[in-house]
Amino acid sequence: MIELNREKNVLMECEYKYSLQDRAEGNLYRDMFPYEEVPKCTFNFRLTPAAMPEHIWITDTTFRDGQQSRAPYEPGQIVDIFKLLHRLGGPRGIIRQSEFFLYSERDREALRRCQELGYEFPEITGWIRATREDFKLARGLGLRECGILVSCSDYHIYKKLKKTRRQAMDGYLAVIKDALDAGIHPRCHFEDITRADFYGFVVPFAHAISELMGESGMPIKIRACDTMGYGVPYAGASLPRSVAGIVYGLRNYGGFPSELLEWHGHNDFYKAVANSATAWLYGASSVNCSLLGIGERTGNTPLEAMVMEYAQLKGSMDGMDPTVIREIADYFERVIGYHIPDNTPFVGRDFNTTQAGIHADGLLKDEEIYNIFDTQKILNSPPRVTISKNSGAAGIAVWLSRHLGHRVDKGDGDVLALKAWVDEQYESGRVTNIGPGELAEEYERIRGGGEA
Repeated sequence: MIELNREKNVLMECEYKYSLQDRAEGNLYRDMFPYEEVPKCTFNFRLTPAAMPEHIWITDTTFRDGQQSRAPYEPGQIVDIFKLLHRLGGPRGIIRQSEFFLYSERDREALRRCQELGYEFPEITGWIRATREDFKLARGLGLRECGILVSCSDYHIYKKLKKTRRQAMDGYLAVIKDALDAGIHPRCHFEDITRADFYGFVVPFAHAISELMGESGMPIKIRACDTMGYGVPYAGASLPRSVAGIVYGLRNYGGFPSELLEWHGHNDFYKAVANSATAWLYGASSVNCSLLGIGERTGNTPLEAMVMEYAQLKGSMDGMDPTVIREIADYFERVIGYHIPDNTPFVGRDFNTTQAGIHADGLLKDEEIYNIFDTQKILNSPPRVTISKNSGAAGIAVWLSRHLGHRVDKGDGDVLALKAWVDEQYESGRVTNIGPGELAEEYERIRGGGEA
Protein backbone atom coordinates (compact mmCIF):
# COMPACT_ATOMS: atom_id res chain seq x y z
CA MET A 1 0.00 0.00 0.00
CA ILE A 2 1.28 3.45 -0.92
CA GLU A 3 0.14 6.64 0.81
CA LEU A 4 0.99 10.31 0.40
CA ASN A 5 2.81 11.63 3.43
CA ARG A 6 1.46 15.17 3.61
CA GLU A 7 4.14 16.25 6.04
CA LYS A 8 7.03 15.18 3.81
CA ASN A 9 5.09 15.48 0.51
CA VAL A 10 6.36 12.15 -0.79
CA LEU A 11 4.77 8.77 -1.44
CA MET A 12 5.63 6.27 1.27
CA GLU A 13 5.20 2.51 1.44
CA CYS A 14 2.77 1.45 4.14
CA GLU A 15 2.48 -2.24 3.33
CA TYR A 16 2.79 -3.65 6.80
CA LYS A 17 0.64 -2.92 9.81
CA TYR A 18 2.05 -4.30 13.02
CA SER A 19 -0.24 -6.63 14.94
CA LEU A 20 -0.22 -7.48 18.62
CA GLN A 21 2.10 -10.37 19.36
CA ASP A 22 0.58 -12.08 22.37
CA ARG A 23 2.75 -14.44 24.39
CA ALA A 24 2.37 -16.98 27.15
CA GLU A 25 5.41 -15.50 28.89
CA GLY A 26 6.87 -12.02 28.74
CA ASN A 27 9.93 -11.01 26.76
CA LEU A 28 12.28 -9.48 29.34
CA TYR A 29 15.20 -8.87 26.94
CA ARG A 30 17.52 -10.71 29.30
CA ASP A 31 20.53 -10.29 27.01
CA MET A 32 20.10 -6.52 27.31
CA PHE A 33 18.82 -6.38 30.90
CA PRO A 34 20.58 -9.20 32.79
CA TYR A 35 19.80 -7.56 36.18
CA GLU A 36 22.87 -9.09 37.84
CA GLU A 37 24.96 -6.84 35.57
CA VAL A 38 24.81 -3.28 34.27
CA PRO A 39 22.32 -3.12 31.33
CA LYS A 40 23.78 -3.50 27.85
CA CYS A 41 23.51 -0.82 25.19
CA THR A 42 23.19 -2.50 21.80
CA PHE A 43 23.39 -1.11 18.27
CA ASN A 44 21.93 -2.11 14.92
CA PHE A 45 23.07 1.08 13.13
CA ARG A 46 19.64 1.78 11.73
CA LEU A 47 19.64 5.54 11.49
CA THR A 48 16.43 7.53 11.74
CA PRO A 49 16.16 11.08 10.38
CA ALA A 50 15.91 13.99 12.77
CA ALA A 51 12.61 15.84 12.37
CA MET A 52 12.18 18.46 15.07
CA PRO A 53 8.65 19.89 14.97
CA GLU A 54 8.14 23.56 14.18
CA HIS A 55 6.65 24.06 17.65
CA ILE A 56 8.10 22.38 20.72
CA TRP A 57 7.22 22.94 24.36
CA ILE A 58 7.68 21.85 27.95
CA THR A 59 5.16 20.30 30.33
CA ASP A 60 5.56 20.20 34.09
CA THR A 61 5.18 17.35 36.58
CA THR A 62 6.47 19.14 39.70
CA PHE A 63 3.17 18.58 41.51
CA ARG A 64 2.80 14.95 40.41
CA ASP A 65 6.03 12.98 39.87
CA GLY A 66 7.85 15.73 41.76
CA GLN A 67 5.84 14.86 44.89
CA GLN A 68 6.57 11.15 44.70
CA SER A 69 10.02 11.55 46.25
CA ARG A 70 9.46 14.18 48.94
CA ALA A 71 6.94 15.42 51.47
CA PRO A 72 3.85 16.89 49.81
CA TYR A 73 3.87 20.59 49.09
CA GLU A 74 1.47 22.79 51.00
CA PRO A 75 -1.36 24.17 48.81
CA GLY A 76 0.02 27.68 49.27
CA GLN A 77 3.45 26.54 48.12
CA ILE A 78 1.92 24.96 45.02
CA VAL A 79 0.20 28.25 44.20
CA ASP A 80 3.45 30.17 44.63
CA ILE A 81 5.39 27.74 42.42
CA PHE A 82 2.61 27.73 39.83
CA LYS A 83 2.85 31.52 39.60
CA LEU A 84 6.60 31.23 39.03
CA LEU A 85 6.04 28.61 36.31
CA HIS A 86 3.60 30.96 34.61
CA ARG A 87 6.14 33.78 34.60
CA LEU A 88 8.97 31.51 33.48
CA GLY A 89 6.95 30.08 30.57
CA GLY A 90 6.08 33.51 29.20
CA PRO A 91 3.09 34.69 27.16
CA ARG A 92 3.55 32.06 24.45
CA GLY A 93 3.15 29.26 26.96
CA ILE A 94 6.39 27.43 26.26
CA ILE A 95 5.66 25.75 29.58
CA ARG A 96 2.39 24.47 28.20
CA GLN A 97 0.87 22.33 30.96
CA SER A 98 1.26 21.34 34.62
CA GLU A 99 -0.22 18.14 36.01
CA PHE A 100 -1.79 17.72 39.43
CA PHE A 101 -2.85 14.82 41.61
CA LEU A 102 -6.59 14.73 42.27
CA TYR A 103 -6.68 12.08 45.02
CA SER A 104 -7.21 14.15 48.16
CA GLU A 105 -9.05 17.29 49.17
CA ARG A 106 -5.64 18.86 49.76
CA ASP A 107 -4.74 18.15 46.11
CA ARG A 108 -8.02 19.57 44.90
CA GLU A 109 -7.67 22.69 47.04
CA ALA A 110 -4.30 23.47 45.44
CA LEU A 111 -5.77 22.84 41.99
CA ARG A 112 -8.74 25.12 42.57
CA ARG A 113 -6.55 27.92 43.90
CA CYS A 114 -4.35 27.70 40.82
CA GLN A 115 -7.42 27.70 38.56
CA GLU A 116 -8.61 30.90 40.25
CA LEU A 117 -5.49 32.66 38.97
CA GLY A 118 -7.04 32.51 35.50
CA TYR A 119 -3.84 31.71 33.61
CA GLU A 120 -4.00 30.31 30.09
CA PHE A 121 -0.57 28.73 30.63
CA PRO A 122 0.39 26.40 32.11
CA GLU A 123 -2.86 24.55 31.48
CA ILE A 124 -3.80 22.45 34.51
CA THR A 125 -4.12 18.74 33.75
CA GLY A 126 -4.84 15.80 36.00
CA TRP A 127 -3.33 12.53 37.09
CA ILE A 128 -5.86 10.04 38.41
CA ARG A 129 -6.59 6.38 38.85
CA ALA A 130 -7.88 4.79 35.69
CA THR A 131 -11.50 4.48 36.80
CA ARG A 132 -14.72 5.92 35.45
CA GLU A 133 -15.43 7.61 38.79
CA ASP A 134 -12.12 9.45 38.74
CA PHE A 135 -12.68 10.60 35.16
CA LYS A 136 -15.98 12.12 36.28
CA LEU A 137 -14.11 13.79 39.14
CA ALA A 138 -11.64 15.33 36.68
CA ARG A 139 -14.47 16.54 34.48
CA GLY A 140 -16.22 18.03 37.49
CA LEU A 141 -13.09 19.99 38.31
CA GLY A 142 -13.11 21.54 34.85
CA LEU A 143 -10.08 19.65 33.52
CA ARG A 144 -9.79 18.97 29.82
CA GLU A 145 -7.01 16.37 29.97
CA CYS A 146 -5.92 13.61 32.35
CA GLY A 147 -3.15 11.06 32.44
CA ILE A 148 -3.84 7.31 32.35
CA LEU A 149 -1.23 4.72 33.28
CA VAL A 150 -0.91 2.08 30.56
CA SER A 151 2.23 0.09 31.35
CA CYS A 152 3.68 -1.37 28.19
CA SER A 153 6.70 -3.53 29.07
CA ASP A 154 6.36 -7.22 29.81
CA TYR A 155 8.02 -6.54 33.15
CA HIS A 156 4.84 -4.68 34.12
CA ILE A 157 2.28 -6.62 32.11
CA TYR A 158 3.37 -10.13 33.13
CA LYS A 159 5.16 -9.52 36.43
CA LYS A 160 3.09 -6.72 38.00
CA LEU A 161 -0.35 -7.00 36.40
CA LYS A 162 -0.15 -10.79 35.96
CA LYS A 163 -1.81 -10.52 32.54
CA THR A 164 -1.02 -11.34 28.94
CA ARG A 165 -0.47 -8.60 26.38
CA ARG A 166 -3.95 -9.09 24.95
CA GLN A 167 -5.57 -8.86 28.36
CA ALA A 168 -3.59 -5.75 29.20
CA MET A 169 -4.40 -4.01 25.91
CA ASP A 170 -8.10 -4.81 26.13
CA GLY A 171 -8.22 -3.46 29.68
CA TYR A 172 -6.35 -0.30 28.73
CA LEU A 173 -8.62 0.39 25.77
CA ALA A 174 -11.71 -0.01 27.96
CA VAL A 175 -10.34 2.60 30.40
CA ILE A 176 -9.48 4.99 27.57
CA LYS A 177 -13.04 4.63 26.27
CA ASP A 178 -14.34 5.49 29.76
CA ALA A 179 -12.27 8.67 29.70
CA LEU A 180 -13.62 9.63 26.30
CA ASP A 181 -17.18 8.91 27.44
CA ALA A 182 -16.59 11.27 30.37
CA GLY A 183 -15.45 14.00 27.99
CA ILE A 184 -11.80 13.79 29.10
CA HIS A 185 -8.90 13.92 26.65
CA PRO A 186 -6.74 10.95 27.65
CA ARG A 187 -2.98 11.21 27.94
CA CYS A 188 -1.75 7.63 27.82
CA HIS A 189 1.38 7.05 29.88
CA PHE A 190 3.28 4.25 28.14
CA GLU A 191 5.12 3.24 31.29
CA ASP A 192 8.51 1.52 30.94
CA ILE A 193 8.63 1.96 27.17
CA THR A 194 12.42 1.50 27.10
CA ARG A 195 11.99 -2.16 28.10
CA ALA A 196 8.91 -2.85 25.96
CA ASP A 197 8.49 -4.95 22.82
CA PHE A 198 8.11 -2.03 20.45
CA TYR A 199 6.72 -3.76 17.37
CA GLY A 200 5.02 -6.59 19.27
CA PHE A 201 3.07 -4.39 21.68
CA VAL A 202 3.78 -0.66 21.60
CA VAL A 203 3.01 0.02 17.93
CA PRO A 204 -0.10 -2.22 17.74
CA PHE A 205 -1.41 -0.55 20.92
CA ALA A 206 -0.75 2.87 19.40
CA HIS A 207 -2.72 1.81 16.31
CA ALA A 208 -5.67 0.77 18.48
CA ILE A 209 -5.58 4.11 20.32
CA SER A 210 -5.42 5.94 17.00
CA GLU A 211 -8.57 4.15 15.89
CA LEU A 212 -10.34 5.25 19.08
CA MET A 213 -9.21 8.79 18.42
CA GLY A 214 -10.67 8.65 14.93
CA GLU A 215 -13.97 7.26 16.17
CA SER A 216 -14.35 9.77 19.00
CA GLY A 217 -12.99 12.86 17.29
CA MET A 218 -11.09 13.66 20.49
CA PRO A 219 -7.29 13.95 20.69
CA ILE A 220 -5.41 11.28 22.63
CA LYS A 221 -1.78 11.82 23.61
CA ILE A 222 0.97 9.29 24.12
CA ARG A 223 3.51 10.03 26.81
CA ALA A 224 6.54 7.79 26.23
CA CYS A 225 7.80 7.13 29.76
CA ASP A 226 11.42 6.18 30.26
CA THR A 227 10.46 4.97 33.70
CA MET A 228 13.84 3.50 34.66
CA GLY A 229 16.07 5.88 32.72
CA TYR A 230 17.23 3.19 30.25
CA GLY A 231 16.80 5.38 27.16
CA VAL A 232 19.91 6.32 25.18
CA PRO A 233 20.38 9.20 22.73
CA TYR A 234 23.03 7.48 20.58
CA ALA A 235 22.68 7.32 16.81
CA GLY A 236 22.28 3.74 15.63
CA ALA A 237 21.28 2.34 19.04
CA SER A 238 18.70 -0.41 18.88
CA LEU A 239 15.26 -0.65 20.39
CA PRO A 240 13.87 -0.72 22.98
CA ARG A 241 16.47 1.72 24.43
CA SER A 242 16.80 4.07 21.43
CA VAL A 243 15.00 7.36 22.11
CA ALA A 244 15.20 8.34 18.45
CA GLY A 245 13.83 4.94 17.43
CA ILE A 246 10.91 5.17 19.86
CA VAL A 247 9.84 8.65 18.75
CA TYR A 248 10.37 7.92 15.07
CA GLY A 249 8.43 4.65 15.37
CA LEU A 250 5.47 6.21 17.16
CA ARG A 251 5.24 8.86 14.44
CA ASN A 252 5.85 6.76 11.36
CA TYR A 253 4.53 3.33 12.36
CA GLY A 254 2.13 4.26 15.16
CA GLY A 255 0.70 7.14 13.12
CA PHE A 256 0.81 9.75 15.88
CA PRO A 257 1.55 13.38 14.98
CA SER A 258 4.29 15.23 16.83
CA GLU A 259 1.89 17.42 18.80
CA LEU A 260 0.38 14.32 20.45
CA LEU A 261 3.74 12.83 21.47
CA GLU A 262 5.47 13.60 24.74
CA TRP A 263 8.68 12.28 26.34
CA HIS A 264 8.95 11.67 30.09
CA GLY A 265 12.46 10.82 31.24
CA HIS A 266 14.20 9.74 34.43
CA ASN A 267 17.84 10.32 35.30
CA ASP A 268 18.99 6.92 36.57
CA PHE A 269 21.86 6.83 34.06
CA TYR A 270 22.48 10.61 33.88
CA LYS A 271 20.77 10.87 30.49
CA ALA A 272 17.50 12.62 31.27
CA VAL A 273 18.40 15.93 29.62
CA ALA A 274 20.12 14.41 26.58
CA ASN A 275 17.23 12.00 26.05
CA SER A 276 14.62 14.76 26.30
CA ALA A 277 16.47 16.91 23.77
CA THR A 278 16.74 13.85 21.49
CA ALA A 279 12.98 13.32 21.75
CA TRP A 280 12.47 16.88 20.54
CA LEU A 281 14.97 16.47 17.72
CA TYR A 282 13.33 13.29 16.42
CA GLY A 283 9.74 14.47 16.44
CA ALA A 284 8.09 14.75 19.86
CA SER A 285 6.65 18.22 20.42
CA SER A 286 6.60 17.93 24.19
CA VAL A 287 9.00 16.96 26.96
CA ASN A 288 7.77 16.44 30.51
CA CYS A 289 9.93 17.82 33.33
CA SER A 290 9.96 18.77 36.99
CA LEU A 291 11.53 21.79 38.64
CA LEU A 292 15.07 21.07 39.85
CA GLY A 293 14.65 17.54 38.50
CA ILE A 294 12.90 16.47 41.71
CA GLY A 295 11.14 13.17 41.14
CA GLU A 296 11.11 9.48 41.93
CA ARG A 297 14.53 7.90 42.63
CA THR A 298 17.14 9.95 40.72
CA GLY A 299 14.50 12.37 39.52
CA ASN A 300 13.01 13.62 36.28
CA THR A 301 14.39 15.83 33.56
CA PRO A 302 15.03 19.23 35.21
CA LEU A 303 12.63 21.78 33.77
CA GLU A 304 15.17 24.60 34.00
CA ALA A 305 17.61 22.52 31.94
CA MET A 306 15.09 22.16 29.13
CA VAL A 307 14.47 25.91 29.13
CA MET A 308 18.15 26.23 28.24
CA GLU A 309 17.96 23.38 25.71
CA TYR A 310 15.00 25.11 24.08
CA ALA A 311 16.95 28.35 23.73
CA GLN A 312 19.93 26.51 22.24
CA LEU A 313 17.85 24.56 19.72
CA LYS A 314 15.48 27.37 18.73
CA GLY A 315 17.90 30.28 19.05
CA SER A 316 15.45 32.21 21.20
CA MET A 317 13.72 32.15 24.57
CA ASP A 318 10.45 32.91 22.73
CA GLY A 319 9.15 35.00 25.59
CA MET A 320 10.34 32.85 28.49
CA ASP A 321 11.86 34.75 31.42
CA PRO A 322 14.87 32.72 32.60
CA THR A 323 15.62 35.13 35.47
CA VAL A 324 12.68 33.46 37.23
CA ILE A 325 14.83 30.33 37.53
CA ARG A 326 16.87 32.10 40.23
CA GLU A 327 13.66 33.00 42.07
CA ILE A 328 12.48 29.39 41.90
CA ALA A 329 15.76 28.10 43.33
CA ASP A 330 15.66 30.66 46.13
CA TYR A 331 12.04 29.78 46.93
CA PHE A 332 12.82 26.06 47.20
CA GLU A 333 15.72 26.72 49.55
CA ARG A 334 14.33 29.53 51.71
CA VAL A 335 10.63 28.66 51.91
CA ILE A 336 10.43 24.92 51.32
CA GLY A 337 13.79 24.09 52.91
CA TYR A 338 15.02 22.00 49.99
CA HIS A 339 18.81 21.95 49.67
CA ILE A 340 20.09 22.34 46.12
CA PRO A 341 23.60 20.92 45.71
CA ASP A 342 25.94 23.87 45.29
CA ASN A 343 27.28 22.80 41.88
CA THR A 344 23.91 22.07 40.24
CA PRO A 345 23.82 23.71 36.78
CA PHE A 346 21.91 27.01 36.57
CA VAL A 347 20.46 26.86 40.10
CA GLY A 348 23.21 25.81 42.49
CA ARG A 349 24.89 28.50 44.56
CA ASP A 350 28.27 27.79 42.95
CA PHE A 351 27.29 26.82 39.39
CA ASN A 352 29.28 29.78 38.04
CA THR A 353 31.77 30.09 40.91
CA THR A 354 35.48 29.36 40.60
CA GLN A 355 38.19 28.75 43.18
CA ALA A 356 41.07 28.38 40.74
CA GLY A 357 43.34 31.40 40.46
CA ILE A 358 43.93 30.87 36.74
CA HIS A 359 40.17 30.92 36.08
CA ALA A 360 39.73 33.96 38.29
CA ASP A 361 42.47 35.70 36.31
CA GLY A 362 40.45 35.03 33.15
CA LEU A 363 37.29 36.42 34.78
CA LEU A 364 39.22 39.51 35.79
CA LYS A 365 40.36 40.12 32.22
CA ASP A 366 37.05 39.24 30.57
CA GLU A 367 34.36 37.17 32.30
CA GLU A 368 33.35 35.64 28.96
CA ILE A 369 36.53 33.55 29.07
CA TYR A 370 35.31 31.42 31.99
CA ASN A 371 31.55 32.04 32.21
CA ILE A 372 29.11 29.94 30.17
CA PHE A 373 27.09 33.00 29.09
CA ASP A 374 26.06 36.31 30.65
CA THR A 375 24.65 34.66 33.75
CA GLN A 376 23.94 38.06 35.32
CA LYS A 377 21.64 39.07 32.46
CA ILE A 378 20.06 35.70 31.68
CA LEU A 379 19.79 34.11 35.14
CA ASN A 380 20.29 37.08 37.46
CA SER A 381 23.34 35.22 38.82
CA PRO A 382 26.68 37.00 38.34
CA PRO A 383 29.85 34.89 38.19
CA ARG A 384 31.53 34.58 41.57
CA VAL A 385 34.74 33.34 43.16
CA THR A 386 35.28 31.42 46.38
CA ILE A 387 38.52 32.17 48.14
CA SER A 388 40.74 29.20 48.97
CA LYS A 389 44.45 28.50 49.01
CA ASN A 390 44.39 28.25 45.20
CA SER A 391 42.64 31.55 44.47
CA GLY A 392 45.71 33.78 44.24
CA ALA A 393 45.66 37.54 43.81
CA ALA A 394 43.36 37.23 40.78
CA GLY A 395 40.66 35.48 42.79
CA ILE A 396 40.86 38.07 45.55
CA ALA A 397 40.71 40.88 42.98
CA VAL A 398 37.54 39.40 41.46
CA TRP A 399 35.98 39.02 44.91
CA LEU A 400 36.89 42.58 45.90
CA SER A 401 35.60 43.94 42.59
CA ARG A 402 32.22 42.29 43.26
CA HIS A 403 32.28 43.47 46.88
CA LEU A 404 32.98 47.10 46.00
CA GLY A 405 31.01 47.28 42.76
CA HIS A 406 33.90 48.44 40.60
CA ARG A 407 36.92 46.84 39.00
CA VAL A 408 39.98 46.30 41.19
CA ASP A 409 43.28 45.17 39.65
CA LYS A 410 45.13 42.18 41.07
CA GLY A 411 48.16 44.43 41.75
CA ASP A 412 46.12 46.75 43.98
CA GLY A 413 47.60 47.23 47.46
CA ASP A 414 44.45 46.08 49.23
CA VAL A 415 44.38 42.93 47.10
CA LEU A 416 47.98 42.13 47.97
CA ALA A 417 47.32 42.74 51.65
CA LEU A 418 44.32 40.42 51.57
CA LYS A 419 46.33 37.79 49.71
CA ALA A 420 49.04 37.94 52.38
CA TRP A 421 46.38 37.37 55.04
CA VAL A 422 44.83 34.47 53.06
CA ASP A 423 48.25 32.86 52.56
CA GLU A 424 48.93 33.14 56.27
CA GLN A 425 45.62 31.42 57.06
CA TYR A 426 46.52 28.34 55.01
CA GLU A 427 50.15 28.27 56.13
CA SER A 428 48.78 28.06 59.66
CA GLY A 429 46.89 24.89 58.80
CA ARG A 430 43.49 26.11 57.64
CA VAL A 431 41.72 23.67 55.26
CA THR A 432 38.31 25.33 54.75
CA ASN A 433 37.34 28.02 52.25
CA ILE A 434 37.24 31.61 53.44
CA GLY A 435 33.73 33.03 53.53
CA PRO A 436 32.77 36.46 52.21
CA GLY A 437 32.03 37.69 55.73
CA GLU A 438 35.56 36.93 56.88
CA LEU A 439 37.04 38.59 53.82
CA ALA A 440 34.89 41.68 54.27
CA GLU A 441 35.91 41.93 57.92
CA GLU A 442 39.61 41.61 57.06
CA TYR A 443 39.24 44.14 54.26
CA GLU A 444 37.74 46.65 56.68
CA ARG A 445 40.57 46.01 59.12
CA ILE A 446 43.14 46.64 56.38
CA ARG A 447 41.39 49.81 55.24
CA GLY A 448 41.18 51.06 58.81
CA GLY A 449 44.79 50.24 59.57
CA GLY A 450 43.72 48.03 62.48
CA GLU A 451 45.42 44.95 63.90
CA ALA A 452 44.30 41.39 63.50
